[in-house]
Amino acid sequence: MGSNPTARANKISKVAKFREYINETVNEMIHNVSWPTWKELQANTIVVVIASIIIALIIFAMDFGFGISSTEKDSFWKGAMGFIYDMF
Repeated sequence: MGSNPTARANKISKVAKFREYINETVNEMIHNVSWPTWKELQANTIVVVIASIIIALIIFAMDFGFGISSTEKDSFWKGAMGFIYDMF
């Protein structure tokens, strides 16, 4: 079993490239990335939470308006689509 020197050099080259990539990534994250302050982070988090709640409420209203479940045949509220389907 002989070892292929070209394959070994190629493997070392790939490892060296991977190490260089990791080193450059760490350097970029430490020196070039603009990290938000604690106050900015808190403010942006509050905006995301409020937007998520609003979107969830809109989706809930749409589900309720168009009918939550088609499996409940005897339910009182079938939604707008259930009303339309019952007409035909």
